[in-house]
Amino acid sequence: MAESRTSAQGGMETSYGFRDVAEGEKQGLVNEVFHKVAKRYDIMNDVMSAGLHRLWKDAMVAALNPRKDAAYKVLDVAGGTGDIAFRIVEASNRLAHATVLDINGSMLGVGSERAEKKGLSDNLTFVEANAEELPFEANSFDAYTIAFGIRNVPRIDAALSEAHRVLKRGGRLLVLEFSDVEMPLLDKFYDQWSFKAIPQFGKMITGDAEPYQYLVESIRKFPNQRDFAAMIGKAGFSRVHFTNYSGGIAALHSGWKL
Repeated sequence: MAESRTSAQGGMETSYGFRDVAEGEKQGLVNEVFHKVAKRYDIMNDVMSAGLHRLWKDAMVAALNPRKDAAYKVLDVAGGTGDIAFRIVEASNRLAHATVLDINGSMLGVGSERAEKKGLSDNLTFVEANAEELPFEANSFDAYTIAFGIRNVPRIDAALSEAHRVLKRGGRLLVLEFSDVEMPLLDKFYDQWSFKAIPQFGKMITGDAEPYQYLVESIRKFPNQRDFAAMIGKAGFSRVHFTNYSGGIAALHSGWKL
């Protein structure tokens, strides 16, 4: 059925929510979604997670535990508004440097403005590029992070391969993403919240329910925790594991380039 999750073998490249689209069509459709929601991205995440995304992001950065070192370099992908990068820089006592990469210029514009207001511009570089073809040399970064963005990348295997390429030996991959709820009863409630409430809240906030409909559908298409862990291992990462947050509503996946 259309609503069933994709597997470690792939399928997200032609899945725009529950719709099957032609190879190469998904990226343009996803770009349009994020052009629409860029200015209200934090509100969108609050709606999608009932505010819990802030705690999950804090936990992600705590797990990364960035070095308090000016030589420490992290690449935050699909992080246009800077949410994760700001946290990483602050956790490093404003010593680390974060490169924020996003394919969507509208999202990067929001992040750049926010960085200026926070006085973090010297610690950040904003780059408009595709996660499937990173414009960086191999072995460039100490860490690669991506929060709530990997499911919007058409060729997830290519993005993971690129993550492995640009990380230094001993570098770490951290992926935070909505996942497969593994607690009885909570899964039923979450389904009702996702498909009934979220698009309606989205319409009230932005005047358009369609982007939110895509986003909740994309969560249901994304591989479950174990299948995604298998994809990370296939890309060459070692010591791959995941930690569920809030019963599996979200999960943090970790891997190392050894």
